[in-house]
Amino acid sequence: MRLSLGREDFSTLPGWAEDRPAAAFAAFRRSAAHATTIRSYRTGSLGLSHAEFQPAYAAALAQSTSESGYLPDAEARSFFETWFRPVAVTPLDDDGLVTGYYEPEVAVSSTPESGYRFPFLRKPENLIKVPDPENPPAGIPAGHAFMLAGADSTDCCPDRQAIESGAFDGKGLEIAWASSRVDVFFAHIQGCARLCFADGRIERITYAAKSGHPFTGIGGLLVKRGEISADTVSMSSIRKWLADHPEQSEKLMWENRSFIFFEKAAVENDFLGPVAAAKVPLEPGRSLAVDRHIHTFGTPIFVSAPELEDFDEPRPFARLMIAQDTGTAIVGPARGDLFAGCGSEAGEKAGSIKASARFVILAPVGSEIARRAGHEQ
Repeated sequence: MRLSLGREDFSTLPGWAEDRPAAAFAAFRRSAAHATTIRSYRTGSLGLSHAEFQPAYAAALAQSTSESGYLPDAEARSFFETWFRPVAVTPLDDDGLVTGYYEPEVAVSSTPESGYRFPFLRKPENLIKVPDPENPPAGIPAGHAFMLAGADSTDCCPDRQAIESGAFDGKGLEIAWASSRVDVFFAHIQGCARLCFADGRIERITYAAKSGHPFTGIGGLLVKRGEISADTVSMSSIRKWLADHPEQSEKLMWENRSFIFFEKAAVENDFLGPVAAAKVPLEPGRSLAVDRHIHTFGTPIFVSAPELEDFDEPRPFARLMIAQDTGTAIVGPARGDLFAGCGSEAGEKAGSIKASARFVILAPVGSEIARRAGHEQ
């Protein structure tokens, strides 16, 4: 990992004064509660540790908020300015990049009725994590994070094509059935969905495990093959291509051999997203998926992307996000996925996000990273 750390100051950080960080504080406070009372987050390679976050965690949890957990924006901004120091994280080998994701809503049936024949599957009981993906058991390719455990041996999990062709039929793994294979595929890409039943019932499914096979972005394949231009590739343009090429769409989706298994989860708050990798509900417009090997969950990160419009206001995107999720394609110190929210409107936002970005982490006061960047010498 080649990067540089540079001192920034809140008074001159572009976009900081215009941001409205009340929701970012609420998201940070949830991570503080989890890390303090349930389990601390693993330290990423940048080195921000639980011990360094503890004073800010304690201050956040002691802060008096409204019943919803939100502070006025001015108080939220003051909190972050008091307990953190901004440090620019600049990769030396490539540029920063942000994309977007969301929680889809999918119409489903609890039985495979006419028109509903594409299932969401729960994790097979014998699908287990590979203890050390870099040194896997015999017969498991290096890098596979999951495998099937037998009585006397282990084996690779079937890939997407094999599973969708019936590899787990008869195992009782089906959670619900959708009417569109494409809807199921994009729920796999997002790692979550809200399932909407005809009787008005809504259930949430979230990531439980994956097949272990490598992820392949079909958008990249379409660009490489000249089907979509690099300038216009997006979730919307990929969906349109799949709809316009029904005879080729299944084969293309099968080229992404990775397959996601789900588990049911409660919908306790209609506004918040699913509980993700950091074990707290995602805050629309404020939760960020990062490379968890580099960043410590709970880290506030100020993301600026001049070519991207803000979610809520007609100005360039520059807002405080909280690292609370991760993803297979999120690799590098300045690579992030912005959680846009739930439903079709959020999907429209998320599908159009792909922009160069600059990452400024907020390092806790007194942390080693803050000192290395020139703060508090």
